[in-house]
Amino acid sequence: MIGKIERLPLRSVWKHEANDFTVWLEDNLEELNDILDFNLSNVEREKAAGDFSVDLVAEDDSGSTVVIENQLEKSNHDHLGKIITYLTCLEARAAIWIVSDPRPEHVAAISWLNESTSASFYLIKVEAVKIGESDPAPLLTPIVAPSEEGRKIGETKKERAERYVIRRRFWQQLLDYARTKTKLHANISPSGYGWIGTGAGISGLAYNYTVKKHETIVEIYIDRGKDNDEENKRIFDELAQNKEAIEAVFSEPLVWQRLDGKRACRIKKEYATGGYRDDEKRWPAIHEGIVDAMIRLEKALSPYIKQLSV
Repeated sequence: MIGKIERLPLRSVWKHEANDFTVWLEDNLEELNDILDFNLSNVEREKAAGDFSVDLVAEDDSGSTVVIENQLEKSNHDHLGKIITYLTCLEARAAIWIVSDPRPEHVAAISWLNESTSASFYLIKVEAVKIGESDPAPLLTPIVAPSEEGRKIGETKKERAERYVIRRRFWQQLLDYARTKTKLHANISPSGYGWIGTGAGISGLAYNYTVKKHETIVEIYIDRGKDNDEENKRIFDELAQNKEAIEAVFSEPLVWQRLDGKRACRIKKEYATGGYRDDEKRWPAIHEGIVDAMIRLEKALSPYIKQLSV
């Protein structure tokens, strides 16, 4: 015969969070060790952290500090704040938050902390159960725990955020310099994206700068929008009829990409002289080179753009 698990109200087993549950957990730390990927030892109760006191403080296998906060109710912002405060004050390696009912927003918050910080955060659900007439027993279920995948996601997010900030600074400096040489991008604001652009006088045509880690591009991009594939190709073909004259004014060969099978087209020049990941001291020289190229590109193309039948 197989019995059925019955879930009990937590307060019927541990009437008081601090006086009953925390004391029980201090004496039964193996219940927590069974579900963690490390062992806790040398536990202390109500350890001071500034003006506050932590429910439990223990050590992991390496002797690093781990803080434990208990909450025999639905998770709330107050306890989330406490966990972060205690971890910071005690310079802990990990924080364990034990709750009876984890809210979705707090599950997401703990996941975010694991992705975004060097500390490890655990969110654990506690229940009291029994089978038949058995004594009540604890049931601890990990809801969120750090993982290698989470760390990789976090590193990717950090890299993305850092890349956004660096590119924005790259564009700001480029635009500041460009305004001393041409009015073409004078009304453009910097962004964190890999490109910035301005209109070429006809809707759907833009003079763009693109920056990569170690390369830059100047281009005319042709995209008149949805359902205009044929018109984009026609505009490209009209410009391509003057390829030799355009390249003569530009004074360098250009890459002509009709991009058959795709909606847009482009005419570009790529430079391997540096990008946003190069030493920032080199940026002025990079900016000088591509602003000069953009000025030449506009000079070479603008007479033929004005003649387009659109």
